Amino acid sequence: MSAPSGGRGSSDPVLSPGLERDLLARVVTAQRSWRSPGVSVGVVRDGHLAWSAHVGSARLGVDATPATDDTQFMIGSVTKTFTALAVMSLRDEGLLSLDDTLETYLPATKHARVPLRQMLAHASGLQREPVGNIWETLVAPEREEFLAGVEDAEQVLPAHHAFHYSNLAYALLGQVVERVTGQDWERVVRERVLDPLGMTRTGLAPADDRAVGYQVDPYAGTASEEPLFSLGATAPVGGLWSTVADLARYAAYVARPDDRVVRPETVEEMCRPIIMTDVDSWSGAYGLGFGMGRRGDRVYVGHGGAMPGFLTGLRVRRTDGVGAVVFANATSGALTLALATDLVEAVVDAEPSLPAPWTPETEQPGLTELLGLWWSEGSPITFFVRDGALWSRLADDEPLSETRYAAEGTDRFRAAAGRERGELLEVVRATDGSVDKLYFATYAVTRAPLAFAELQH
Repeated sequence: MSAPSGGRGSSDPVLSPGLERDLLARVVTAQRSWRSPGVSVGVVRDGHLAWSAHVGSARLGVDATPATDDTQFMIGSVTKTFTALAVMSLRDEGLLSLDDTLETYLPATKHARVPLRQMLAHASGLQREPVGNIWETLVAPEREEFLAGVEDAEQVLPAHHAFHYSNLAYALLGQVVERVTGQDWERVVRERVLDPLGMTRTGLAPADDRAVGYQVDPYAGTASEEPLFSLGATAPVGGLWSTVADLARYAAYVARPDDRVVRPETVEEMCRPIIMTDVDSWSGAYGLGFGMGRRGDRVYVGHGGAMPGFLTGLRVRRTDGVGAVVFANATSGALTLALATDLVEAVVDAEPSLPAPWTPETEQPGLTELLGLWWSEGSPITFFVRDGALWSRLADDEPLSETRYAAEGTDRFRAAAGRERGELLEVVRATDGSVDKLYFATYAVTRAPLAFAELQH
């Protein structure tokens, strides 16, 4: 078994030695507590792999081998985020709609009325697994057998009744991708996601130097090798292999998306809650392919993954541009998603990102008449300029009360972000051309505090 190792990624150092030591201690403690043959982690900051560590072994026995940043592990259900990105990429191109139902792509199916959006969010109520006992036999169906089994599958809950995790739904989304493109799911994911992000060591077929997965006996502490599991037509559910280096590239993209895969606003859409996963504490939610977890006032996005011999955790704090990936080559006992969150939290707490210095705004003559204090529904609302755009905030001065507007023609603005997003802000002028009042989402906004009764005169 290799000694614990930790260090910086290939880019310039961005974490202090003290923080790196703290992170390494967390990883070593986790590997011993979990009794996992090996644990590999990577921490992403500011768009690159800032630090990684590999504790234990990727392979046991006479050829015991420590992992590296390029060692492949099976990532399990983290694969679902790639399937979701493929779907959203096709949506952005206008090749499908999230409101399309399965009937569009699988005519005459028993589940014809289920929309793609519900399947992406685990809100469809479809049963958890494909028909058959694949987690006992480790024999997954190929396409025709899978599609035949779909007709025997149940919708076990009404749509949107509750979060209900469904591998079946994601296997069906893989079929939708193939029907739309006429290509195999893996090829679509490679061309649309993996290649643009430079993820050259990610795919369905692992290299010979991959990590080996193990089950550790809970009493004897011995490790036995788990069999490989090829997922066939259900590969979109959890079939990908990847590495610390590759998933670090992926985490960096999720944290700070650009146009390489989908539009940045599409990633924002995917990372917004659609359904709560924990209705008691409201600490978890699921969006379009990505899960969300809340600790205190912070929300982290990502996904966990589990396959025979492998557990994976991917967490990103998008606000701070920090992410972490954790691999364990063990079937059970490794809390990889929790550790990934711990690592991100440790970085954000110890070395928070610094905002850019403030600089004076460029004068915006077209906005001057709109700036300052206004009133609506008897409450103050302030309009101001930030980063060249028109903004407003309510009197409580909370970030959640702020709205950013985008110009939409003469005397028209659209709420582009924040409170009442999507609503229209209209400027009403007096006969002399001066601004008389505003309408925001049809509510009157005036320079003086007026009662509803006064607005009628």
